[in-house]
Amino acid sequence: MTQQLTHLDEQGTARMVDVGTKPDSERSATAAGAVYMRPETLRLIRDGQIKKGDVLTVARVAGIMAAKRTSEIIPLCHPIPLTHIDLELALDEAESAIHIRASTRTIGKTGVEMEALTAVTAAALTIYDMAKAVDRGMRIGDIRLISKQGGQHGDYTADES
Repeated sequence: MTQQLTHLDEQGTARMVDVGTKPDSERSATAAGAVYMRPETLRLIRDGQIKKGDVLTVARVAGIMAAKRTSEIIPLCHPIPLTHIDLELALDEAESAIHIRASTRTIGKTGVEMEALTAVTAAALTIYDMAKAVDRGMRIGDIRLISKQGGQHGDYTADES
């Protein structure tokens, strides 16, 4: 079976997918990523010693705000009324990282994968922005879709191996 790219028409021109005839259904998605840094930077964040303020709180709010505005950032995304956004930030001393996990939900005609991915990305960028004065070598990585539920393509769970 050949899969088609849904955001291209027959001539290969980018287009927004018409979801008008699709039924509303409950949809959810979870995405994850991480920001890797020096151990000293992680300690400063953990202890609330970054001069710009509470890094984890600001990153959480940034992720939530970004998820709500995904269609303004990603050109072919539909504006989606989110019914829930949850953003978790976990400090990992062993990896010297902050792991980010975002979950999104809606009842609508299209999925919320991009909203979850955008939340993770914005939270990661905010962590970088707030701590860059002490560690410009931080790395943002591992941003990926973990799972999605609902919609005509069914459920998806990433292989974590």
